[in-house]
Amino acid sequence: MSRVEQFENIRRDHRDHEMSIRQLAQKYKVHRRTVRQALADAVPPRRKTPERVAPVLGEHVATVRAWLVADKEVPRKQRHTARRVWQRLVEEEGVEVAESSVRTLVAKLRRDIFDQSLEVKVPQTHAPAAEAEVDFGEFYALIGGVWLKLWMFILRLSHSGKAVHIAYANQAQESFLDGHVKAFDRLGGVPTGMIRYDNLTPAVVRVLLGREREENPRFVALRSHYGFDSFFCQPGIKGAHEKGGVEGEVGRFRRRHLVPVPEFASLAELNAFMVAADAGDDDRKITGRVETVGAAAARELPGLRGLPDEVFDAAQTLSCRVDARARVCVRQSYYSVPARLAGRRLQVRLGATTVTVIAESGVVAVHTRSLHKYTEDLVLDHYLEVLIRKPGAFAGATALAAARKSGMFTNAHQRFWDAARGQLGDTAGTRALIGVLLLHRSLPNGDIVTALTTATGLGCFDADVVAVEARRAGQAMTAPPAVVVPAHVGPVGERPVPGLGAYDELVSVVGA
Repeated sequence: MSRVEQFENIRRDHRDHEMSIRQLAQKYKVHRRTVRQALADAVPPRRKTPERVAPVLGEHVATVRAWLVADKEVPRKQRHTARRVWQRLVEEEGVEVAESSVRTLVAKLRRDIFDQSLEVKVPQTHAPAAEAEVDFGEFYALIGGVWLKLWMFILRLSHSGKAVHIAYANQAQESFLDGHVKAFDRLGGVPTGMIRYDNLTPAVVRVLLGREREENPRFVALRSHYGFDSFFCQPGIKGAHEKGGVEGEVGRFRRRHLVPVPEFASLAELNAFMVAADAGDDDRKITGRVETVGAAAARELPGLRGLPDEVFDAAQTLSCRVDARARVCVRQSYYSVPARLAGRRLQVRLGATTVTVIAESGVVAVHTRSLHKYTEDLVLDHYLEVLIRKPGAFAGATALAAARKSGMFTNAHQRFWDAARGQLGDTAGTRALIGVLLLHRSLPNGDIVTALTTATGLGCFDADVVAVEARRAGQAMTAPPAVVVPAHVGPVGERPVPGLGAYDELVSVVGA
């Protein structure tokens, strides 16, 4: 029987049977004080929690307090946990105490030392198409079999919760700007009001007093190009709630779509997966809302400001010198250029995912930006003019190994090379192959591969012969135009024999 039921029975017997306090105490085997409490109030009084003394920890409370006070001056991730406090008490103070007792003490002292009172946050309502939030979130993935730390750029519309996620190998300025360009393109417009940011280096050069910021000129150019306003949150943990939507979106997307750790052959494939994930998220409902994210976005997206006619150029312009190996070094990775440019200083356009090299005549090389430092991205075609003079360096060329790995140097090339060296010798056979490789600049790859097979079968290892066979293969793939026979013309056997009578008549008239 609960105390509430016991009080009810005592009150009933006193009311209906006029039992005395002594009789009630004897019947229910309680103290007369309890009977008086039941008669005074139907709700039993709350039991008092006794004040207990901690005889073991009592003399160590000051020590623990000192440790926790010192934690206010150190980074949050290196402060004492309750378990670490217990470990130090056991190891350094020689205290024999249960960990649970230390946890209770630490929790009590923290409430006194750190102001853990809740900061009141004012609920906000975001108008459609007016506001968005931007942030970077880190995650890990297996790209090409290599474990990599990556960053996802996130732009989230505050009203609908519609978000765009894009994976990058870094959170440098070119990735930050490129993320905006791609996100606006996928949403089909730009928020008409402001976008909230924390103090990311690509956007903020220096944090000034209050909300004032010295902004990066490239970010100012992006903002001017698309016509939105920026709002910078307070530095540190204090400003996290000011863009809480995108802060929560980082963790939600990571748990929902990046667990288990994703594995893809390239960053492009990972981003295609993330585009599909964003589309699938349109069917989810944010807690407390009655419509899906997709339904809310369908109302919001038409209100966005239209995109400018020109796309903002997010690439960064660098000046790089070509070394003796016909390479430019960009962000500690090496990319090849045509060998004739060795020793010259060229303009390099560094994008989020591409590296474009420009000389006076225009673009001379385009590479996919490397995900790793100290790597080489070499194109075999860039070294052919050097290799034709130094054919002995061809077999061990790093660019040849890269061409094999990418599939540009096929089995047909290898068979032609082997047969050519067997018939002409190493030097002449290699030069014959290099002559064929030069044909790739003007003829389709598929036609050249077909021609290589034909030339190898004929035992003819001349680049000119391969060129003729490649053009012949290309013509064979082109179907001749269909002959349309007029309806009034009869079967083939009944057609009149063509003649030149009309032409002869015309000549005679002109001659007259």
